[in-house]
Amino acid sequence: MAELFCIDIAASQSVTALYYAAPAGKRAGVTLILGHGAGANQTSAFMVTFATALASRGIDTVTFNFLYSEQRRRVPDPNNRLEACYRSVVDAVRGRRKYASDRLAIGGKSMGGRIASQVAAAGAGELAGLVFLGYPLHPPGRSDRLRAAHLSDVKAPMLFVQGSRDAFGTPDELRPIIARLEPAAELYVVDGGDHSFKVPKRVGVSQPTLYETIQQRVAEWLRHWS
Repeated sequence: MAELFCIDIAASQSVTALYYAAPAGKRAGVTLILGHGAGANQTSAFMVTFATALASRGIDTVTFNFLYSEQRRRVPDPNNRLEACYRSVVDAVRGRRKYASDRLAIGGKSMGGRIASQVAAAGAGELAGLVFLGYPLHPPGRSDRLRAAHLSDVKAPMLFVQGSRDAFGTPDELRPIIARLEPAAELYVVDGGDHSFKVPKRVGVSQPTLYETIQQRVAEWLRHWS
């Protein structure tokens, strides 16, 4: 069971977070914060599945609700408020005694990953790495509106997990951007996957098996960089 705790964001405003503890004998010594996507909060099946699976592989994982989601509003807050919320979560996790000896990694699904990258680019202290579960490089059908200029300011390793059919940015669109990043970033392509890594039956692999493969790669990558 995940441990529920609250994080103060501003006066009279707080969000809930969930801590998924890795088994004592498997701990990698790295804590990963994952922000949710724009359309679903931390209790979505995707977020719970990935957080639980990563914890079972030794990665202590923290998820949280952005403030708009905590308040049950459907439209995401402006960027500055999303970033402020994420920074408060980073500070809270670093301040909790049980995580104090861990290295910290941040990231998230879609919007959550993008906000994590913006927080890292603006300066979030030392990070073990960033994990993007479907990076939203641009809005669907708007490849002229790239969200990548800030990535060169991130001074930590980055792992981009991207479906080959992702309408928010294909691996081919990401490759030239990733090639220019320092430290070197890694692109893990989910063959046939969409923005949430869902694949058609013709791919010949079950969705749970595919998710497990992705989760294993993320855990291995974090262990390598921590």
